Amino acid sequence: MAENRKHRILVVDDSAETLEMLQTQLQTDYQVNTAKSIRDARNLLEKQTFHVAIVDLVLAGESGLDLIEEIKKNKPYTSVIAISGQATIEHAVTAMKIGASEFIVKPIRNLDLVNIQVEKILQNQWLIEENQRLNELIHKELDVGAIVGNSPPIQNIMQKIQKIAKLDTIVLITGDTGVGKSVFAELIHRNSPRKMKKFVSVNCGSLTETLLESLLFGHKKGAFTDAWRDKVGYFQEASDGTLFLDEITETSLSFQVKLLKVIETGLFRQVGGDHDQHSDARIIAATNKDIKSQVEQNLFREDLFYRLNVINIEIPPLKERKDDIRLLTNAFVKEFTEKYHKEGLTVSPAVMSILLNYDWKGNVRELRNSIEHAVILAEHSVVQPEDLPDSISQQKKSAGMPNLTDMKWSQAKEEFTRQYLIELFEKTGGNISSVAQISGIPRENIYRKCKQYSIDPAIFRYRETSQ
Repeated sequence: MAENRKHRILVVDDSAETLEMLQTQLQTDYQVNTAKSIRDARNLLEKQTFHVAIVDLVLAGESGLDLIEEIKKNKPYTSVIAISGQATIEHAVTAMKIGASEFIVKPIRNLDLVNIQVEKILQNQWLIEENQRLNELIHKELDVGAIVGNSPPIQNIMQKIQKIAKLDTIVLITGDTGVGKSVFAELIHRNSPRKMKKFVSVNCGSLTETLLESLLFGHKKGAFTDAWRDKVGYFQEASDGTLFLDEITETSLSFQVKLLKVIETGLFRQVGGDHDQHSDARIIAATNKDIKSQVEQNLFREDLFYRLNVINIEIPPLKERKDDIRLLTNAFVKEFTEKYHKEGLTVSPAVMSILLNYDWKGNVRELRNSIEHAVILAEHSVVQPEDLPDSISQQKKSAGMPNLTDMKWSQAKEEFTRQYLIELFEKTGGNISSVAQISGIPRENIYRKCKQYSIDPAIFRYRETSQ
């Protein structure tokens, strides 16, 4: 608990009784300051930074919504918990839309819930700070460029790249579509002795064999009907640099023979040429298919596979490194708010919860496109669930419950509890009190179960008000 004392909490309420009650509840673990008005709160906010602000929405002659908006604009790293016993549902929804992380109804019958909410927010803040710290460490060792992520799998890949980037070894990058194979290929080039030379990329799957051969090896004037002039190929263009062959498994077996020769000898011949030329290009290849299976099915040459598979880097799908979703989301929001001139736009907790629980079959590429879609449609200073593509919400609605009889008892019990709570939140519009009343589960236990099963009641509150 000693570590938590550095966390500063601001409580803003015009009720002296509420201020005393919350200060007494929180001061054991945190440094607590109180304010009876927006003016007093502003004075405190000017003097120091707070990790969390607990703000009553209805103050004497003032609106707590104004203060929340000011905090999110001027102190974006201060999280806000809105509280009220008089505000309307519309006020509560507005508070969430302008940036409040949580909403608590007064009177607060179980004060432990306040500690639970504060601790949840502080844990999220710590994760963001830790990710930033790790990211800075990586930047010191590597020029990471567009790579975003600090999950253990990405950390392992970074360490591997740090070892191999300076060498001229061939690299085979594998992973599902959309995981960012080309980005990692560029990372290797950027941190190699060849970084001042060209990085040339070609997608082998989008070209016919004839065109691919012409692009890679070049051609002489008159070699074929449209060859009006000599053309330098990518092998020659990337000499002393790096040649990235994406979707290498899409090439034909006959072309793979020619490719193998270049990789083994460095020699190639232009289409229509009469003598060999030499290329010193470093080869990085990639595929989204199970290349070993392709070899077993005689769809890919075994000898070429072994030439390419000197160093293999497998990029895991986004669903296996969900720790990176927060970082990636923040990076994409920053990118697109700048592009579309919507500076100051942030993501609501409800949206982040949806993103963390979505399947992401399209991986990082799908996430990036979804954030661009949301930023474009956002009408407030905070991205809301309705700003996301319909496909995301549709998948969540159609997911349903898996077959419990395929699970062990402990797993089936957990899955039933999770689905049971989700359906109750759907039915009550995210009202925790109603869920507690219907289920007979104490409110504090519901909060713990929400945390355990990664359920965010705010999602259902937004869904209720948008219908």
